[in-house]
Amino acid sequence: MTDSRFGVRSMAADLRRVLVRPPSAGGDFVGAGWLGVPDPLALRRQHDAFCTLLGSLGSEVVVAAPADGLVDAVFVYDPAFVTGRGGIVLRSPKPARAGEAAIVGADLEAAGVPVIGRLEGDAHADGGDLLWLDGDTLAAGRTLRTNAEGHRQLAGLLRQESAAVERFDMPYDRGAGSCLHLMSVISPVTADLAVVYEPLAPVPLLEALDERQIRRVRVPDEEYPSLACNVLAVRPGVVIMVEGNPQTRRLLEAEGVEVNTFDGSELCVKGEGGPTCLTRPLLRELARV
Repeated sequence: MTDSRFGVRSMAADLRRVLVRPPSAGGDFVGAGWLGVPDPLALRRQHDAFCTLLGSLGSEVVVAAPADGLVDAVFVYDPAFVTGRGGIVLRSPKPARAGEAAIVGADLEAAGVPVIGRLEGDAHADGGDLLWLDGDTLAAGRTLRTNAEGHRQLAGLLRQESAAVERFDMPYDRGAGSCLHLMSVISPVTADLAVVYEPLAPVPLLEALDERQIRRVRVPDEEYPSLACNVLAVRPGVVIMVEGNPQTRRLLEAEGVEVNTFDGSELCVKGEGGPTCLTRPLLRELARV
């Protein structure tokens, strides 16, 4: 790691510092694709409870200012990505998220994370399409939110820290009116275990997991819509997930995983973004013994 305040090259190492953004109290939720207008008091209460849970599990929670009117900005995983060298400001093609790139860079720098790059020109990418397969390989989904030029620019930035970008093409699924990210179908839990929704997962992704001897907890069909595949590892084998996915929880616990849950009925289910989406990890590192 380059600094004690930032550095990420893993999805499951100890989550030491994390950026969150409180939800906007108002805005065009339905126009942004939410599954209904959330109750504003419950929305904030659920986000506060999530942040409290993060802190109780050992993470330093850095709270950015709310982005009034930008209802998707609460899902702070998407507009930026943090690597071992610093932050990369991304560019979403979703009109409702166009204003987020202008503020997230300042949020990172205020948290002590240098901005090492910004996607430019025709490049687009959402953080939800990016995850570390291992310490040297960034998996990048090719989706309606992340294009080939985004991959090219990310590869150039990652090359400077000796990391490679591996592309995985996602299906069209429900189209542009919905959102299918690479991380819609996979959440790493430890270095050798991941939660996976196989029916929508690219075959090369499953092969990449097998090559790395990463075992799978298979999300059942009936729990995929309730965000069972969106699991946040706060340290290896300790995760946070949204309440209401008992089958996936039992499967995780059978693997020895500690599962912590919170009520995300207004915040996550209506917004179609789980605990991973609510965070931008700033520092992940293995505990020092």
